[in-house]
Amino acid sequence: MTAHTGTQGGSQGAAASAHARVALVTGAGTGIGRAATLAFLGDGYRVVLAGRRVEPLEGVIAEAGVSAERVLAVPTNVGDPTSVRALFARIEQVFGRLDVLFNNAGSGTPPVPIDELRFEQWQAVVDANLTGTFLCTQEAFRLMKKQQPRGGRIINNGSISAHAPRPNSAPYTATKHGVTGLTRASALDGRPFDIACGQIDIGNAATEMTDRMKDGVAQADGSMRAEPRMDVAHVGQAVLQMANLPLETNVLFMTIMATKMPFVGRG
Repeated sequence: MTAHTGTQGGSQGAAASAHARVALVTGAGTGIGRAATLAFLGDGYRVVLAGRRVEPLEGVIAEAGVSAERVLAVPTNVGDPTSVRALFARIEQVFGRLDVLFNNAGSGTPPVPIDELRFEQWQAVVDANLTGTFLCTQEAFRLMKKQQPRGGRIINNGSISAHAPRPNSAPYTATKHGVTGLTRASALDGRPFDIACGQIDIGNAATEMTDRMKDGVAQADGSMRAEPRMDVAHVGQAVLQMANLPLETNVLFMTIMATKMPFVGRG
């Protein structure tokens, strides 16, 4: 299936939004973003898929098997203000509104000691994880404040690393702690405009990114151990559960994790 290209006019988009809520998923082509996209589409949403490359986005659309009128794939670099503004302009043009933003796009670095980390590696993670979440939140606020009915919901992917680091993960951990601060600030600033903001902190979802956990990953005590993982589809359903609450109700923070992963206690 070919991704929707956004040739629909604004009035048609407004009419379309009357039939289904509209969700935007960043980093939608793989992993958690793919799972959330499939969950939204399975629940009847119209979904905007954003990611750096269009091919994975089109792959998710083909997998879902939904009509072209319900999907819009937009290649986007969330760390670039121009790219993010173009993404939200397309959303407003095609669908006329946005009900849910799932700020999921992000990246990490190889686990190297902090003194060996290159500045370019640090900056790339900050751009993707923190700046990207801010830019998309900012544009979502602008649209949600003026659309009718007013308001919407923003869900940030915080990660277990928003609470506790893994060894040699300074850029990822620092940005995810920053996302937590942005979640709290957005939840507060969104109140007068019926914009709810919450965060989902995810631990050991079974994706390509966590395949290495089956063979063993570094632990805080210096050992290498395999870690349990959970079906990523459960994460998609958790995001959908948060999204489907009425705007008078908000899950500020949710933690979803593989039950036996080493996080609470002493592992």
